Amino acid sequence: MSLLPLNALRAFEAVARLKSFKEAAKALFVTQSAVSHQVRHLEEFLGVALFDRSGARPEILPRGQELARTLSLSLAEIEAACKRVRRAGEAQPLVIAAIPSVAICWLIPRLSRFRQAHPDVALRVVYAIHGQEIDFRGTHFAFVFADSPPVLPGVRVLAFLPGESAPVCNPSLLPALGEGPPSAAGIKAAGLLYDTDTSAWHAWFARVGSGIEPGEAGPVFEDFNLLRAAALAGQGVALCPLAMIQDDLDAGRLVQLSPVTVLENYGYYLLASDPPPADLAENAQAFQDWAFRERDGEGA
Repeated sequence: MSLLPLNALRAFEAVARLKSFKEAAKALFVTQSAVSHQVRHLEEFLGVALFDRSGARPEILPRGQELARTLSLSLAEIEAACKRVRRAGEAQPLVIAAIPSVAICWLIPRLSRFRQAHPDVALRVVYAIHGQEIDFRGTHFAFVFADSPPVLPGVRVLAFLPGESAPVCNPSLLPALGEGPPSAAGIKAAGLLYDTDTSAWHAWFARVGSGIEPGEAGPVFEDFNLLRAAALAGQGVALCPLAMIQDDLDAGRLVQLSPVTVLENYGYYLLASDPPPADLAENAQAFQDWAFRERDGEGA
């Protein structure tokens, strides 16, 4: 059998997919007559017609539809294989997924130190969305927040940071709270900011034992970074994970109003693909070691 007419097959697939000789010509950057010629050439090669040309415009026949489906799948597989081969010749990045709070408050502010220490390690940082499954076929590490260690096949789970939360606010609100440690009533009067729902504040007031209820809900923020921004702007008191706002506390941008905490059962975990791809194993170990040094305050 003679060699397959690859250009003709490509032209035919484009016509079938776009349902137009004119649009196929545009997509292939050739003239419409050139597309028509290639389709005729393919029909001659196969010895059968692929279009019914008895009407005003050609209509693809069932045998042509079947061939088009197979061609579309095959061309897509060829394109994917070419991309894989092209990527194989390039340095593969270490893909780090992080929930927004970790990405904004912890990872990115420190990441320049990793890059300085490991300039040859290519990185790609993406969001991990809370509640959505992470595909560890293309992700090598993920920072997540959970009330217990996740159990995932092919993933090593490392406890990373505590999740306990305490009430904090902008220092500009302190005068309204009076002298000495703020009372539960004073904290409530300063205005409560909520993260997703009111449950954490209910738990905090119950733990304080003051008999005070949070009352009517203040603003509810569906993302921790929004909650933190509101607290930084002096819009009220927020229950924030201390691990995520430690830099804000150290810099005086936020102040902790009480030693009483909630959500101690929650924690931040570093999930690691196990084992990592062989060609990234050294880079993966370097990132993991760096992350824990930073956590322990050894990176600054």
